Amino acid sequence: MKPFEFIRVTNTKTALSHKKDHVQYIAGGTNLVDLMKKNVHLPDTVVDINDALIRTIDTHDKNIHIGAMVRNTEIATDAKVLKDFPLLAKAVLAGASPQIRNMASTGGNILQRTRCPYFYDTTTHCNKREPGTGCSAYAGENRMSAIIGYSKDCVAVHPSDLCVAFVALDAEVHVITKDQKETVIPFQEFHRLPGNDPHLDNNLPDHALISFIKISENPFAKHCAYLKIRDRASYAFALVSVAAALHLDGDRIVEARLASGGVAHKPWRWLEAEEFLIGKNATAAVFSEAAAMIVADAHPLAQNGFKVGMLKGAVESALAQCLLA
Repeated sequence: MKPFEFIRVTNTKTALSHKKDHVQYIAGGTNLVDLMKKNVHLPDTVVDINDALIRTIDTHDKNIHIGAMVRNTEIATDAKVLKDFPLLAKAVLAGASPQIRNMASTGGNILQRTRCPYFYDTTTHCNKREPGTGCSAYAGENRMSAIIGYSKDCVAVHPSDLCVAFVALDAEVHVITKDQKETVIPFQEFHRLPGNDPHLDNNLPDHALISFIKISENPFAKHCAYLKIRDRASYAFALVSVAAALHLDGDRIVEARLASGGVAHKPWRWLEAEEFLIGKNATAAVFSEAAAMIVADAHPLAQNGFKVGMLKGAVESALAQCLLA
């Protein structure tokens, strides 16, 4: 690992004053330290922001605010989350190991980098790690890669489970910019598709800090599910995941939410299928039609065609699991 200066700060003003190119914020470090060991990230200075940002889960007018320094385990065990936003806890518990969940912060979770093997292997070409060098995965090992929204410049997928739940619940990312102004980014607009500049994962302004995540009160607590399919039962990233939530009036679907991980460069929201479900009765046949609409948009690569059928089944199963609550 390259030697670096380490600074610990206690407020956002000081944190922002230190941030510039080649300076990296660190919270739990569960992704960044790996990237530094692999020589993917080579910061000159690392700024510890654990004491500068919010580490509480608060309620404001029935909305929930999750501080950027809240650990994933704290989300999964919080009484308010379990009562009113259980989809978040389900997604967190599907991800990582208990040790990592104890360290991983909410802000760091949404900023984590792809686990594409070529991104971590500095002997290979990767536009996300080194823009303009090419995408080794596009015609290479792409079993774990995207099936929608990718470009020839990058077929990597976003790794987070929690972000799939965030996008399904229309979360907002509250940000403090370099000039100490506050701004809000809707979660659906936070992460980017690769296009021609896949080295950019998100739309966070340069050198800005994530302050907290806000989720508004919603009717999805009773009927929601998070289904994750992976190569082994624990500590593996999703081949395909689905966050599903239904607002029901008897058997009739009043409102629906569907999002997936493991399929695209960003947590992917299935808006057309959500619209289709509204007003229908919650039956297996209707769920199957919605799943068919979803996979009609998929364009698998050479080695991940299996994800299409897997995704269809996962959507059907996740929607069915919503009815078991």
